[in-house]
Amino acid sequence: MHAFTQLAEWPCPTVAAAVLSPTGDIHRHGDTSHVFALASITKVLTAATVLLAVEEGSLEFDQPIGDRGATVSDLLAHASGLAPDGLVLDDPGRRRIYSNAGYEQLAAAVETATEIPFRTYLSEGLLDPLAMTSTALTASPAFGAESTVDDLVRFIQGLPQLLDPSTITAMTTQHLPELIGVLPGYGRQAPNPWGLGPEIRGHKQPHWTGAMQSSGTWGHFGQAGTFMWVDPESHISCIVLTDYPFGEWAKPRWPVFSDAVHNELAT
Repeated sequence: MHAFTQLAEWPCPTVAAAVLSPTGDIHRHGDTSHVFALASITKVLTAATVLLAVEEGSLEFDQPIGDRGATVSDLLAHASGLAPDGLVLDDPGRRRIYSNAGYEQLAAAVETATEIPFRTYLSEGLLDPLAMTSTALTASPAFGAESTVDDLVRFIQGLPQLLDPSTITAMTTQHLPELIGVLPGYGRQAPNPWGLGPEIRGHKQPHWTGAMQSSGTWGHFGQAGTFMWVDPESHISCIVLTDYPFGEWAKPRWPVFSDAVHNELAT
């Protein structure tokens, strides 16, 4: 892909990428078997695992977790009122407050409901069926996974076989779409749409995806210098993993790259 030439100009010691085209072709760049820290892309894997627990009847979307009334859906969509460190900032359903602690509460809820350690549940329920053999949760379920581009390709391709279509729809549909909140690294967004795990592109500006990605595009980026998005309208998906922390270098480059991918492959 011509768009990959941009990656050579990024200030990253190591970059690997893959683009899934509307025709099913996979375009790869760099060592796509290299293991990278995912940072907050971890949340998408954790969310898919929580949704497996919902499908299996161990949890319910509207089930309160804790004593504040925040539901499983609220926690997945950062609508619980919890700060990143777990400090209570608001009542559930009032603001979009990005919260690592919310994901840690969800993992604990899965453990309690299933009597299986969350790391084991994730491995047996998600990683093993999708042959994600180079992926592991080594720390927090909010940000502590490591993986490869190849494994994340398997995740995107395999999700429709792992989860029921209605569950995937819930996962990638805005929960409480009117909520305002701060998108980490990009400031206040009004509204700041989020699905049950993935961030939803909506009409956010500025944003880490490009102007060409549809409003229904879902995915996540990580402070490790990583991002993954799936555009259900163009049927293009993109994964880029680096070993250079997210910062001002990424803000002008990531959207330009994503738009170049779209322009090259959109039909």
